[in-house]
Amino acid sequence: MSERGGFRGRGGNDRRGGGGDRRGGDFHDRRGGNDRGNRGGNDKGGRFGDKGGRGGGRGAPRGRGGMGGRGGGRAAIQPHKYPGVFIGHQRGDMLLTLNMVPGKSVYNEKLITVDGPNGQIEYREWNPYRSKIGSCLLVGIDKFGIKPGASVLYLGAASGTTVSHVSDIVGPTGRVYAVEFSHRVGRELCNLAKSRPNIVPIIEDARHPQKYRMLVPMVDYMFADVAQPDQARIFVLNGQFFLKNNGGYMLCVKASCVDSTLDPHKVYAMAQQELKDAGFQNEEMADIEDHHRGHACIIGTYRPTPTN
Repeated sequence: MSERGGFRGRGGNDRRGGGGDRRGGDFHDRRGGNDRGNRGGNDKGGRFGDKGGRGGGRGAPRGRGGMGGRGGGRAAIQPHKYPGVFIGHQRGDMLLTLNMVPGKSVYNEKLITVDGPNGQIEYREWNPYRSKIGSCLLVGIDKFGIKPGASVLYLGAASGTTVSHVSDIVGPTGRVYAVEFSHRVGRELCNLAKSRPNIVPIIEDARHPQKYRMLVPMVDYMFADVAQPDQARIFVLNGQFFLKNNGGYMLCVKASCVDSTLDPHKVYAMAQQELKDAGFQNEEMADIEDHHRGHACIIGTYRPTPTN
């Protein structure tokens, strides 16, 4: 086995709009992780990289990871319960995805090469301090609809840190429609898409999904991390445009963007109610405070088929 690179970029938090709506349900708070807040930093168990950037999944792509020994070997890597995600057991547990573009890192993450039955296989380490979805998976969630072959609408894509891991998971038969408002980080997202043909970059304001309705079909899953005061409304709007009935979703809520004077859990409850009123069935809530301060993710199903 060989390893290359390490986390040391800075995240960014330049985000605008996104949307979707769902019916409410019961929630189970989840907490996890070993560090505090939205700042990255050295993980106390040494598990998720060297310097860890500021959280938020916004880190800019930084080219290849640092060079390391080539070689191969037997690594303690096991499939996660969700297809397309893996768990590595070096230096403590870590999340991994199978690198769709071998030899190339996106945000200076570690590349881990192992011997497979048909040659070498390369994985990318997934830093939960740089990704809300990665943090949810580390904390532990009961439902995750991003899988091989899925179509995903991703609102608030930034430069593509988390989008790249979603690209790895859905694979060549899936698609990631990545919406980002900022033209500056949007250029980096477009550069990422050049080497990952399953990413469709869309440089638009997610508050206006009608502007990209000709580019995005009905999708299987929708994720949003937009850090705006009207983030739930934006999510609902996009869901009504693009999310299939029975489609899955995850809305990342940043409490301080909605109302910095309220207790975060009150803000999360308000977002849950807004989704419920719009036909979204909320099924669980993942508290990712330990990786991203003041954030939680609402997870559920849009307009589920009634059951007897």
